[in-house]
Amino acid sequence: MATSPDRLPPRLGNFIEGASVAPRSGQWSAIVDPCTERPAFRSPLSRGEDVDAAMRAAAAAFGGWGSSPASERSALLHALADAIVAHAGELAALDSADTGKPVAALIEEEIVPAADQLRFLAGTARAMSGPAAGEYVASHTSVVRREPVGVCVQITPWNFPLMMAVWKIAPALAAGNTVVLKPAETTPRSALRLGEIAAELLPPGVLNVVCGDRETGRLLARHPAADLVALTGSTRAGREVAATSGAALKRLHLELGGNAAAVVFDDVDVPDTAARIAAAALLNAGQDCVAASRVLVHEGIHDDVVAELVRRAESYRPGPPGDPDSAFGPLNNADQLDHVRGLIAGLGPHAKILTGGRRFGDTGYFFAPTVVIGVRQEDAIVQEEVFGPIITVQPFRTSAEALALANGVSQGLACSVWTNDHTRALEFARDLHCGCVWINTHVVFAAEMPHGGFKGSGNGKDLSVFSLEEYTHVKHVMTRLR
Repeated sequence: MATSPDRLPPRLGNFIEGASVAPRSGQWSAIVDPCTERPAFRSPLSRGEDVDAAMRAAAAAFGGWGSSPASERSALLHALADAIVAHAGELAALDSADTGKPVAALIEEEIVPAADQLRFLAGTARAMSGPAAGEYVASHTSVVRREPVGVCVQITPWNFPLMMAVWKIAPALAAGNTVVLKPAETTPRSALRLGEIAAELLPPGVLNVVCGDRETGRLLARHPAADLVALTGSTRAGREVAATSGAALKRLHLELGGNAAAVVFDDVDVPDTAARIAAAALLNAGQDCVAASRVLVHEGIHDDVVAELVRRAESYRPGPPGDPDSAFGPLNNADQLDHVRGLIAGLGPHAKILTGGRRFGDTGYFFAPTVVIGVRQEDAIVQEEVFGPIITVQPFRTSAEALALANGVSQGLACSVWTNDHTRALEFARDLHCGCVWINTHVVFAAEMPHGGFKGSGNGKDLSVFSLEEYTHVKHVMTRLR
């Protein structure tokens, strides 16, 4: 049924040069609540003039911000972290409305940790390291400078809206860059509010937020004023951004899709291990680039682990944020629901669904926790990033076979190894082709440690001092002495 004109959902604006502005394109897209499938708000469909305005603002602000002392930038970013905590309830409510997650969990697991990561990078900006200045050639003194790159376009996903925005802007701003941030089309509200909060502290134009769809992202990525393009998103999106930006040889920072394996040996505590893996697989409805979606189990304990995973999965129930008994919320959008359902529909006769495998309820993009056995390495559900509440289980006989299965996908973001044999765990950590290896745990992050992948999972690191370095140029300055 069409919505009457007087009951249309509210329209959002972009946030450019310290102010909220309507899109010059005059276009908006209707965004639906993933729990109810009803229109919730209208988000700008930004086009060329909107992108130009934001890029001009960021370019104009770069001179002052990029040349400011690190101590001044650090103090302002610390103040921004405090402001994020002060507005945690409001920011969490916006993300809850856009994603269907509970407010309390958002505050504890995303908003407060994001502020901590911002504080870490604000401090790190004052202590960047490099080679010692000195005479490496006779009668010449060399100095290495780290300088900001310039205007950074940053495109963030819908699975952790506010936290992913902070992961991106924190190192860029700390290093002295200015930012044009494009949040995911379906989850822009917390990023826009972050821009408003930041505008009370940062100079106009340092942080701009432009909303839109894939075409908006393309316009930003190819814009001549963009010095660096950063994306957290799917491998497909990463390839497109790389192709769009490649002609101009722009700097790229790509944190792309994952397909994490949890390798379980036969010397573990089965109930405890299965419980931890199930939690790591089903967190956020499996919409996590490091979700433990592929479980590789030694054949000696395969049936026991499967039974525990099924039991755990059946104890999880999806539901809206107001449901105290729900373990996770909906998939974010209709396309993602179709993707997950398509992977299930594409299973061959060799695969067996032990629980779930279907949409949950008649309204909203909810999907039942699912466990599938009998899958083969070449199956799409193994080779593609699921990004849904699905666990596949594959048996192995030897360590070499387990390693081949774990590495035998195009992505390389993260894996975990579950064993009491410390030497074996370290050998696997060495031989796994991914950017993060957890041992007897999964989905645990530290602001001080890097996050980023190998292979189809992209390049570049979020978090840690490594992320700060990603947003700098290295310059050698040599002086001839008398």
